[in-house]
Amino acid sequence: MGTSHRTAPGAQPATHAARRRGSVLEQAILDAALDQLGAVGWKGLTIEGVAARAHTGKAAVYRRWPSKLELVAESLKSGIPPLIDPPDSGDLRADLVSLCGWMREQMYSRSGLALRALMDECDRTEGEYFAEVILGRVVDPVKELIAAVVRRGIDRGEVRPDATCKLVADVVPAMMMYLHKTSGCDVQHKDLVQVIDQIMMPLLRADAPGDRVPSSADGGVR
Repeated sequence: MGTSHRTAPGAQPATHAARRRGSVLEQAILDAALDQLGAVGWKGLTIEGVAARAHTGKAAVYRRWPSKLELVAESLKSGIPPLIDPPDSGDLRADLVSLCGWMREQMYSRSGLALRALMDECDRTEGEYFAEVILGRVVDPVKELIAAVVRRGIDRGEVRPDATCKLVADVVPAMMMYLHKTSGCDVQHKDLVQVIDQIMMPLLRADAPGDRVPSSADGGVR
């Protein structure tokens, strides 16, 4: 006769995983949406695919997020990491290098990959829907970090006083995206150092050419 195997009172059978509920299941769905967005892009993402990756049924997804737009927006909000404090080493270049290193890490993180996939594929209407996440939680806060480093440089006399134009804070993020798209490769640390040394430092330094009075060799006053 065979031996009977009994499960201890209150224990789950070894062949069945415990059923996830509530916040645990919701987080699994949000993580799956973020992974799917990075893997297949905005256009390739489906509720069915997210449900399969989360090991749940699509009804469980629809009960919480009635549309793909709402699900992806919530997954991005959940997945975007908290901001760091602006670097403050007392040296402008060192702070820019440190900040750009952190920006690069975020760019190639799971949430960064998902965010770039979304920005590459969503149309204008969809872009407007995601503006609060893209601008309010990523673009504007990162630009404010750069602006904070620049303001401290002004206070120390390293940066020319009028270098407060909003376009100044656009330079590094714009160059990172440009380098990524045109090279087809990940932006490397050395690339960011070049952007800082060849663009940002000459642009920001207190003795920038724009701070001096043009001479006759410059073609006169412009």
